[in-house]
Amino acid sequence: MSAYDDLMAFQRETEALGQIAGRLGWDQETMMPRGASEQRGEEMSAIEGVLHARRTDPRIAEWLEDARPADPVAAAQLRLIRRSHERATKIPAALAQRLARVTSTAQGIWAEARAADKVADFLPTLAEVIALKREEAAALAGDGDLYDALMDDYEPGATAAVIGGMFDRMRPRLVRLREAVLAAAPVPKLDHHFGEQAQLRFARDLATTFGYDFTRGRLDLAVHPFSSGSGNDARITTRVVETDPFNCFYSTIHEVGHACYELGIDQDYLLTPLGNGVSMGVHESQSRIYENQIGRSPAFTGWMFRQMLDRFGDFGVSGPEEFARIVNRVQPGFIRTEADEVHYNLHVMMRFDLERALIRGDLAVEDLEAAWNDRFAADFGVAVDRPSHGLLQDVHWSCGLFGYFPTYTLGNVYAGCLHLALREAVPGLDDQLARGDTSAATGWLRENVQRHGGLYEPREVITLACGEAPSEEPLLDYLDAKFGALYGL
Repeated sequence: MSAYDDLMAFQRETEALGQIAGRLGWDQETMMPRGASEQRGEEMSAIEGVLHARRTDPRIAEWLEDARPADPVAAAQLRLIRRSHERATKIPAALAQRLARVTSTAQGIWAEARAADKVADFLPTLAEVIALKREEAAALAGDGDLYDALMDDYEPGATAAVIGGMFDRMRPRLVRLREAVLAAAPVPKLDHHFGEQAQLRFARDLATTFGYDFTRGRLDLAVHPFSSGSGNDARITTRVVETDPFNCFYSTIHEVGHACYELGIDQDYLLTPLGNGVSMGVHESQSRIYENQIGRSPAFTGWMFRQMLDRFGDFGVSGPEEFARIVNRVQPGFIRTEADEVHYNLHVMMRFDLERALIRGDLAVEDLEAAWNDRFAADFGVAVDRPSHGLLQDVHWSCGLFGYFPTYTLGNVYAGCLHLALREAVPGLDDQLARGDTSAATGWLRENVQRHGGLYEPREVITLACGEAPSEEPLLDYLDAKFGALYGL
């Protein structure tokens, strides 16, 4: 066998073990009994130790030196293996294992603190997570920026300076649009009870409507909706609020976008570095375009309205036009995952600034809740009423996912570019969506984005799909046009 063949055989086993670790994480959030938290932390630490040893194996450097790629696919495989190996070798094994153990148990502590609305119960653990992430960032960054080093794990090549500059350009237009919408006539809220099982049945049907393959996945409940896995096992979760069915329905569609990305990757890349989404920004572009540009479009919500009438009876909405406005209702709210498209990126920008300050040491953990509440009041004009609506709402920091939050808005930016290209490629798209047919839209995304997996760099795959480099303008133009029409601006 050649050095390339030896390396890929070794890598295949590493990828398979990584999938097992991911399945442990999925189980922890969905099925694991509460009393198993400490043991699960030990299990996650043990498997991380095995994975770290494989990712830093000295033979990888030798294989990389000797391997000769036969084609662009092989060259891309080597590029990703080299990046992973160089990153892993900078992190001490003991630190990698301790991070895995602490972040595993931290998730349970966060969930209980969130349920009890007690920030003090979580802060000591959060302080430990942040200390470990700063240690990891220092190992990775060398003389560079600590936050950039962490963000590179989720969006290779991105920097806080570039992302911060993009946020600064976006914020004025978002704020102007928000002010105009909130000054317009208000949109009513749903006032009806929607049973849990009926919601879950429709959620499953919505997943199928968007192309989710239940022979290679499943839908479960979780405190914080997420998707997990890749290859031929990509699972999704949702949550149910019986007075707010859109929480369930759009969480499901969002996670289907993530899962369909993984399921849509070329099967030749299975259990290789190319067999995963290329970055979290590109990943979020798929979940956000499924959820918003397709799922919240007036064409699709017209079909959805008729479906809900059949399933739930009269729920107090006069027709599809009013329903589209209710689905896209703009209002300041506490919860990021429930935020409308106008407010959503403002949530992300706030978290970006706070977590960057935490990692850089400019904000102490004991001051975080006050900083959060002050910033939220300034940005949204509403005082946080309880911790589960504030600092404790997101799972990310308990998992150690510092550097992840900016990829949500980056994903929205990519989705704006992809939506513009999609509309040009499928001129009759609204007629199809009005029939509940998403196949042209999801098929275009699968062909132009999803099937490539990690073959291209993140910005490159968006550029190839759209014919030009990504920018924030298409997203901002889309928001202005959509909400201008819905609110008569």
